[in-house]
Amino acid sequence: MQIKRSRERISVEIPIVVTTVLDSLRGVIVDLSEGGAQVVGCTLPPKSQCQLDLDGYSVFGTVRWSEEDRMGIRFPYELTEGPLFEKLEAVKAARRAPLPFQPRPQSMGMGGGGFGRRTG
Repeated sequence: MQIKRSRERISVEIPIVVTTVLDSLRGVIVDLSEGGAQVVGCTLPPKSQCQLDLDGYSVFGTVRWSEEDRMGIRFPYELTEGPLFEKLEAVKAARRAPLPFQPRPQSMGMGGGGFGRRTG
């Protein structure tokens, strides 16, 4: 069953610290949107309150689902500023940028050849 999401999830690799009242855990965000993140490398029980810390900036969230080595965290307020938002925007901008033109190398065979043509 596919769940319709209101925001596009973007693949990233952002090391963070997940902090709770009792503990601090290291993890990596592998999937990020303005509304939430998937974190691998650590886990907390569903409905746990936590914060994601990056570069002195914290984003609060609630664990929505949890597996052995990963969890999904929903943010109560959409990202609009801070290091996580900046990284998200940078990845989105890179995906929209056109690829630079790279000319195809010339054929090594006589007469130029072409796709599916035998030369010689």
